[in-house]
Amino acid sequence: MAERRAVVAGALADEPAWIVGGAVRDRLLGRPVDDLDLVVEGDARAATKRVAKAVGGPMFSLSQEFGAWRVLSPDRDWRVDLSPIHGGSLDADLRLRDLTVNAIAEPLAGGDLVDPTGGLADLDARMLRMAGPGSFGDDPLRVVRVARLALALGFAIDPATADAARAAAGGLDRVSGERIFAELNLLLANDGAPAGIGLLDDVGALGVVLPEISALDGVEQNRYHDRDVLGHTLEVLEEAIALERDAGPVLGTEHADALRAVLAEPLADGLPRSMGLRWGALLHDAAKPATRVMRDDGEVGGFPGHDVQGADLARDVLSRLKASERLRAHVAALTRHHLRLGFLVHSRPLDAHDLYGYLTTTEPVEVDVTLLSVADRLATRGRKSEEAIERHVELAREILPAVLAWRAAGGRPAPLLRGDALARRLGVDPGPELGRLLRALSEAQYAGEVTTPDEAVDLARRLLSAS
Repeated sequence: MAERRAVVAGALADEPAWIVGGAVRDRLLGRPVDDLDLVVEGDARAATKRVAKAVGGPMFSLSQEFGAWRVLSPDRDWRVDLSPIHGGSLDADLRLRDLTVNAIAEPLAGGDLVDPTGGLADLDARMLRMAGPGSFGDDPLRVVRVARLALALGFAIDPATADAARAAAGGLDRVSGERIFAELNLLLANDGAPAGIGLLDDVGALGVVLPEISALDGVEQNRYHDRDVLGHTLEVLEEAIALERDAGPVLGTEHADALRAVLAEPLADGLPRSMGLRWGALLHDAAKPATRVMRDDGEVGGFPGHDVQGADLARDVLSRLKASERLRAHVAALTRHHLRLGFLVHSRPLDAHDLYGYLTTTEPVEVDVTLLSVADRLATRGRKSEEAIERHVELAREILPAVLAWRAAGGRPAPLLRGDALARRLGVDPGPELGRLLRALSEAQYAGEVTTPDEAVDLARRLLSAS
């Protein structure tokens, strides 16, 4: 970081400039610092041009309203953000920021820290305190950010700050979905994300940005659960994160590396598949309040259809947050199929046809939903839970080789013959019947029951004559 700072300082040698925000905070805390946030006294655009030339990377505008600019390194591995001083002076600029620990400035060229709001003392006290009385009103997204930073830093939130955040939380409905989504992703990416959801609730943000999750609080379940739906959901998220870190203790060390590699793959919105799993864990039971049925004796009978309705609800949540269609479809599929592995527990021993049905139904989330299913079962600790968990995990271990092989092969095997060729040899027209035959042949091929085009045609003829 020192070398990068020197390059930027050289470009702005004649320009009064200060490092501000998280870069100062994290350096003082001994945390890694990759990026620089600067305020400059002069023309921010001209300063950005000089930095871009020195760094050798592109520059672009971040906000025309606030005059903010960004420079990226040539390898896109780090960035420099530059803004003009707001409020007329550095002191005023810092007092306009969200939290005191983010309102410390350090001269880019070196020198004494500028700390008008007591951020250094709050760093020592490990306390998050608003920089001014208007902090949350100026930008309600800061309500989410204070919870996210409390989780990331392990800091407490000053009581008066928490009160101010709760008072301003209603303003989050005016914040764009994209900005909220970005903050929620940073929170969910933390391995302490279940606690982070609680912090969102503490500052009044959860019911505004994720009302579907807030609605799970107090929704009781049947005797096979020991927690309400919210408590269970957060435990599923915790178990999913543990499986993501190392699935070996639960699913076998022989699969751990392969599972980790799948979850590290890029998914959408700049997120890896592991984040898709975390969103799936958070939203998989979100339709339970709407689907709960009660028995005559007052006990919870179940939540029929919560997987189907939940898929639509997950899509709606992520649409509101302006997530990409790819992420929406991925999380909706996880929600729709999170019960499917459990349905197969009572069908053991499974044959190739059972496996084929599971793989084709859950594709392309066959690996991810298997992990979500295991996390869901591990977090279900009511009546007969130990027996149910053992059977479920045994089944997951049993099918994982097939699941991972299916994904590695790119899904369904190439057909022994194409639909047009099969239609000619059978003398049938393209249509639903031909589609049914092709699906049956694909399943038979996976099961090893047909291995050549002629065997496939013979089977198709027998199926056609039997229909």
